Amino acid sequence: MAEKRKSIHGIWSGRLAFILAATGSAVGLGNIWKFPYIAGENGGGAFVLVYLLCIAVIGIPIMMAEVMLGRRGRRSPVNTMHALAAEAGASRHWHWLGWAGMLAGFLILSYYSVIAGWALAYIFRSAGGVFTGATAEGVSAIFDRLVGDPERLISWHTLFMVMTMLVVARGVRSGLEQAVRYLVPALFVLLLILDGYALASGAFNQGLAFLFTPDFSKISANGVLIAMGHAFFTLSLGMGAIMVYGSYLPDRTSIARTSVTIALLDTLVALLAGMAIFPIVFVNGLDPGEGAGLIFKTLPIAFGHMPGGALFGTLFFVLLVFAAWTSSISLIEPAVAWLVENRGMTRVQASVLAGVITWLVGMLTVFSFNSWADFHPLFFVPHFEQATVFDLLDYLTANVMLPLGGLAIALFSVWIMQRNDSVEELDMGDGAAYRLWHFLVRYVTPVAVIIVFLNVTRLVDFGSLLGLAE
Repeated sequence: MAEKRKSIHGIWSGRLAFILAATGSAVGLGNIWKFPYIAGENGGGAFVLVYLLCIAVIGIPIMMAEVMLGRRGRRSPVNTMHALAAEAGASRHWHWLGWAGMLAGFLILSYYSVIAGWALAYIFRSAGGVFTGATAEGVSAIFDRLVGDPERLISWHTLFMVMTMLVVARGVRSGLEQAVRYLVPALFVLLLILDGYALASGAFNQGLAFLFTPDFSKISANGVLIAMGHAFFTLSLGMGAIMVYGSYLPDRTSIARTSVTIALLDTLVALLAGMAIFPIVFVNGLDPGEGAGLIFKTLPIAFGHMPGGALFGTLFFVLLVFAAWTSSISLIEPAVAWLVENRGMTRVQASVLAGVITWLVGMLTVFSFNSWADFHPLFFVPHFEQATVFDLLDYLTANVMLPLGGLAIALFSVWIMQRNDSVEELDMGDGAAYRLWHFLVRYVTPVAVIIVFLNVTRLVDFGSLLGLAE
């Protein structure tokens, strides 16, 4: 490449800004809402160990590849893949990888915003003492009233999308960078406060033992695959967010060191969240394998019966909103960047248009919990008979689109992109470190992703679906 491309959107002020932004993108509901309950469902320590291995062997190499592609292209994911495919003399159809990532992020944000709206609502309920002394039935009723009222859900969903658009509209340095500069450190402070509270709860050691003492009799093959899939989701891989953030990365910043730092911080948040949540669960005699309701149906019971529970419950849901907010701005950024580049819009116009469309698609999730709760689009497909529109959106994005996006990124980075170009962009020479990355992305990562994907597709009994079964 004769001349380095330049981003028309600006660049991060430095390595720290990118680390905070990418960590904010990676740290989200997946760390604080999803990780604790899937760890609880899959036996705790053994699952955590497998998850950490997946982060190291799969997550970090693919993150390096995605950041590398973004920085070399310096454009939105769609235009980056178009430019890099042309540079490598490859098929122009590789730009569909950019479209797929952008679509995945867009769909994820459409339901992510609704769930973040629940956390917003719970801030005010917790601060108002609504959970104080509440029984399990009472807390469940509070949650059911919230999700059963479409007008309330729409209001909170709207508020969260407005929060997201306000940040993104301000641009890279004035909006994205300024937001993460304050929100990400605040997120860590809140987590440490909650961990301090858990330390004094009387069940901290029990929580640590659950998280860090592996009992491999409690993990199944499916649990290994869940850990592998969650590594993609939690690091925001395959959805365009890391690629577009990489396009704003200064030239001389080390992609390898930065990616490792982001993965470590993201994992630290997940573990700190588990260390805050499980002691509270155990000291109150609750079930760590409660499932998705652990945050919204179980923890409010605990907060309602502990000293200072209203304060710490409020802090917890503020933390949840902060985590969702830093992720949401990265999910919408690829679409905003594309609109600015290809439609000549200002960032304000692009943010409003992308935000409004996302908000409208979010109505599918809103109504999935009330008016359309009995609507099951794939009632004729085995294993999906009871899936709502929200269930299908969540499943399609997290279990199909992200692993396929990660697979395509791996294939392009080492099978299509010229080796000299990746050596130049990663800037760590052609020594042992580069060769290890190249080997993992060329062979290990694709095999692991294919295993994840095959595990997903085997759930659909196509023989029964097509009437071929005996």
